[in-house]
Amino acid sequence: MPRSRRNQGCLVSAAVALLLALPLSLHAQSATPKSNALPHLAVRHGATQLIVDGRPFLIRGGELENSSASSLPYLNNLWPNFVAMHFNTVIAPVYWQLIEPREDHFDFTTVDGLLQGARAHHLRLVLLWFGSWKNSVSCYVPDWVKENEQRFPRAELPDGQGLEILSALSKSNLDADTTAFVALMKHLRAIDSAEHTVLMIQVENEIGIIPKARDYSPAANVAFDAPVPAALTSYLAAHRDALAPALRKAWVERGSKTGADWTDTFGSGPLTDDLFDAWTEARYTGAVAAAGKAVYPLPMYVNAALLPGGGRPLPDLFDVWHAAAPAINMFSPDIYFPNFKEWADRYAISGNPLFIPESGRADASHLAADACYAYAQLNAMGFSVYAPEFLSAEDQKTLGQAYAVLDELTPLILARQGAGQMAGILTPSSFAGKEDLSAQTLTLGEYTFTASFLRGWPPARPGHPQPPIPGAHGGLIVQLGTNDFLVAGTGMFLTFGVADSSQDQAGIDSIWEGKFVHSIWTPGRNLNGDDDNQGRWLELPSNKFTIQQVKLYRYR
Repeated sequence: MPRSRRNQGCLVSAAVALLLALPLSLHAQSATPKSNALPHLAVRHGATQLIVDGRPFLIRGGELENSSASSLPYLNNLWPNFVAMHFNTVIAPVYWQLIEPREDHFDFTTVDGLLQGARAHHLRLVLLWFGSWKNSVSCYVPDWVKENEQRFPRAELPDGQGLEILSALSKSNLDADTTAFVALMKHLRAIDSAEHTVLMIQVENEIGIIPKARDYSPAANVAFDAPVPAALTSYLAAHRDALAPALRKAWVERGSKTGADWTDTFGSGPLTDDLFDAWTEARYTGAVAAAGKAVYPLPMYVNAALLPGGGRPLPDLFDVWHAAAPAINMFSPDIYFPNFKEWADRYAISGNPLFIPESGRADASHLAADACYAYAQLNAMGFSVYAPEFLSAEDQKTLGQAYAVLDELTPLILARQGAGQMAGILTPSSFAGKEDLSAQTLTLGEYTFTASFLRGWPPARPGHPQPPIPGAHGGLIVQLGTNDFLVAGTGMFLTFGVADSSQDQAGIDSIWEGKFVHSIWTPGRNLNGDDDNQGRWLELPSNKFTIQQVKLYRYR
């Protein structure tokens, strides 16, 4: 997403006043009077933010492993760990199978236990609706649905073999899912409309057909051979110039047809199968979401399992989802690959607010660096680590230390998202896990910042390249005033220059390590001298997250 770099500097004193005026953590927010307004999304200074009790809220989260929310005694042992890791939000499943064990007989014991535990530990919740699909499969539907295939039909392979996946073409499936979801939303309205413990809802989970790209049941084949719905082609026509490139190319090259079947409209091949599948599942999911929002209108999103070769819903399919499911507010990636930056960048596009509900399969230091980049560079409203209850003790400590730093910085981050006064830094990685350690240069206000990820001292000798800094590499920079900046992160050296064409050079006036105590910047050591290599750079040491305030000046 493009970033403006307007110089909107302010005095450091103004920044301190801002810190005093804004909440630092959920505990501070909880102490304020509740707003009558439900949690909702709003655009502020160019960024879409989550508004809770009248104030922007930045989710520092962890998503429970799939089974952890099914047992309240098991879950009760976990809450203190989440507090110790400086979470402000826990993302937790709600299982259709458990809340509706018999048709039209609801049991919200697990939901109530989640809310009670979260409130007791001053945490918020994002709820995952494990309804018709969880990781594509219908594994959390009730027994009375699983065992009645005639009433609740399945998707099928081309040879007619049934799948353990409810068909998105079935009205009976949709009606049953919708009834249960509406019952959940009514229950939340009854028990949480005053507290606002639940911030958002994920509708279904990692939707898609496996192993084929689409359903081949008789009903699906009839729909595939029928004209593409006018609602979709009308949307494509109205948004022709803004469509995802692959979708626009497929549609335009075949004459921008209306009234033709899916193959005539988009061609034959995997993309068309994906488009058809996206449409059918988005219509279904969007209908479930719309019915729930009519009862209790929290923000709602869908997530996608990202695969090396693709995943759903991906940016190429967003237009289909927008046309089919306007009740869905955003599309979120579950990122389990080392190339976090590539996937996050693809989702941070115009019209899609960024929320990352699942990130994992990396050590906590790398995950925390990912979070810094998402918040600062991509205006993410939230970042969540998957299955934090199974992190090692060392990783829990590392994540907690990094989240504590982000907690301190939250008011500044929220005030500057979208305003061109903040930037994120992260080393790109390939699917093979190899990092690109090339230096990165960015501009904020009058200055350039070059981040290096190789050891800066002693100087390299011929034939002996500088070794990389160990550990994760990433962080963020926040502009406080014309010459004043906060830098936070790990594993980097920063050098400075001027952004204009003058002959000026950038010098380091001072570097202070420090922290925010009760929202007030409290300096520690002055790091001039040996610690900045006699004015040559600012160093963020590896394997821990720190905050430093740097004041620059210009000279000839």
